[in-house]
Amino acid sequence: MDGRPANDPSPWMTFENRRRARDEKREAVLRTAVQLFLEQGYHRATLNEVAERLNITKPALYNYFRSKEDILFECWALGQEQVDGFIAAIDGSRQNGLGKLRALVHSYAETMATDFGASLVRFDPRDLSPSNAKTVRAAKRGIDQTFRRYITEGIADGSIKPCDPKMAAFAIAGSLNWIGHWYQRGGPLTPDAIADDFAERLTEGLATTTAGKRAAKKPSAPKTKKSAAKAPPQRKKK
Repeated sequence: MDGRPANDPSPWMTFENRRRARDEKREAVLRTAVQLFLEQGYHRATLNEVAERLNITKPALYNYFRSKEDILFECWALGQEQVDGFIAAIDGSRQNGLGKLRALVHSYAETMATDFGASLVRFDPRDLSPSNAKTVRAAKRGIDQTFRRYITEGIADGSIKPCDPKMAAFAIAGSLNWIGHWYQRGGPLTPDAIADDFAERLTEGLATTTAGKRAAKKPSAPKTKKSAAKAPPQRKKK
């Protein structure tokens, strides 16, 4: 017996609390690292600087990640999880092709205005291991195929004018991806305002006359419990 009253709480954290604390620290490392990578570039930024911003030692970082490349991939993965989340929601909606395309443009534009979203286009897959780089390239192809799929659906249901889905998808995605390069956090333009503008601007030329008249200025993005673009889901600890 240690002399403590029976109802005295244990001095040790419960397993669940320890795991929660570890996950919060892990996420703090990722948020700090992605900001530094975006500010200075992946190669110029160092783990020493990440540790300094977190007020911890560099060896402490290895309690959460194996390497700098591991951190880079996890930053990309958090951005990809946002995209996967809103695509799944849009796929489950009952909108026509134009409606789905506008919802996709809106959600993707919002995501590009976040640090983890920008990591999808600002970081070079060649800096990753062959396995991780393969995963990134496959995900990029998946996003491109989704744009093409919604455009094809719109052509079939009459909400989008006949066009080349591949070229239309390239034009739209190219404009959206560039947001990740020029958007200034804390500037006069909010992510939602940018998303509203791009959703209308990038699809109005594709909409048929009838569909264009019926469509609202702001796309009817599927309602979810929490917007994936505004609050990226946390990755579970591997």
